[in-house]
Amino acid sequence: QLACPLDLGCHSVKRKLVSSIGLGAMSSKVSPLHQVITCHAWNKARDRVALCPNTNEIIIYKVSGSDPSTWVKEFTLVKHDQVVTGIDWAPETNRIISCSQDRNAFVWTFTAGQWEPQLVNLRFSRAATMCRWSPNEEKFAVGSGSKQVCVCYYEEENQWWVGKVIKKHRSTVLAVAWHPTNNSLLATACSDYKCRIVSAHIKGIDKGAAPAPFGEVLQEFNVGGWVHDVAWSPSGAKLAFVGHDSSLHVADVATQAVTTVLARDLPFMKVLFLSETALVAAGFDCSPVVHTFNGSVWEAKGKCDGEATTTKAATSSVAAARTMWQSAVTTGSRETEDTELPSSHQNTITDIQPMVSAGGKISKFSTSGIDGRVVVWETAGIERILSGLRI
Repeated sequence: QLACPLDLGCHSVKRKLVSSIGLGAMSSKVSPLHQVITCHAWNKARDRVALCPNTNEIIIYKVSGSDPSTWVKEFTLVKHDQVVTGIDWAPETNRIISCSQDRNAFVWTFTAGQWEPQLVNLRFSRAATMCRWSPNEEKFAVGSGSKQVCVCYYEEENQWWVGKVIKKHRSTVLAVAWHPTNNSLLATACSDYKCRIVSAHIKGIDKGAAPAPFGEVLQEFNVGGWVHDVAWSPSGAKLAFVGHDSSLHVADVATQAVTTVLARDLPFMKVLFLSETALVAAGFDCSPVVHTFNGSVWEAKGKCDGEATTTKAATSSVAAARTMWQSAVTTGSRETEDTELPSSHQNTITDIQPMVSAGGKISKFSTSGIDGRVVVWETAGIERILSGLRI
């Protein structure tokens, strides 16, 4: 069974939270929500957040302000047997989908003041990795370590969720993303070094003509490493995906032309379009990085944290690791001073979620990570830090 990458290298660090209106400046210390956060998802009103603390539980908080120490725990959903790897909250139907290393998924429905689960048998032989609702919320897709994607829909006659399996991958499917307006197109990120666009059209469920038979690969893009995540632009005209070789790729779906940006830091784990001409990527380097399109190519503009605001010298995660090993060589000990990174997150960012959007532009998004924080970012604040940037 696929091991969760969050189980590796987790360690205790000092934690502070960045205010949603004070991007780039750390606020006073607050208690972290959890030691580790695997993934999170918001409801439509953005006053509730569901997250997994790297366990088999899903915890729902009532959100009041940007400081998690003021959030109130409302529900703890316990049905999975192993670590929850994916959560998605449908805005219109108010249903939550979750998947886990236990190879199962649950659809949670809020009834009579309680969240009622319904088991979805995915027929996976290995861990489920990620789940996402389709735009019309009539289907959802789940990736897995068994080289498969299961596309599930509700069967009214038998009143249960059933699925059809896509078997076009040669390794673990790490991420799935639906086209923003077409419920028949699904993008997948796979550890076989490829990003794909596949047909997820199910006859009798989806309206209109199918782009291709179910499971057919429509487009395929090569990457120099595992593909960690994939995201569509608001119009669906572009597709962004990130690789373990510290690369970001943006493909024009119509022409299949791909622009590649090689990062100078550690690999990205997640990517999110902020508009048609701007996106944010984050991962092992602990700070989201904004990229923009200048009319011909995509380029990195800078980290959302901007300049360090602490009195300590700015220390990257790579430099901190180098210091630890130098100490081990010279003194025979790994004991080092507790290093505080000049970023809002102090460890790998594992999830990015949109919060506020209008007119095809996202004005607020959130990140969560191995440091147990949920950090809220405003694009207006990022523009102030990265002078000259327009998202």
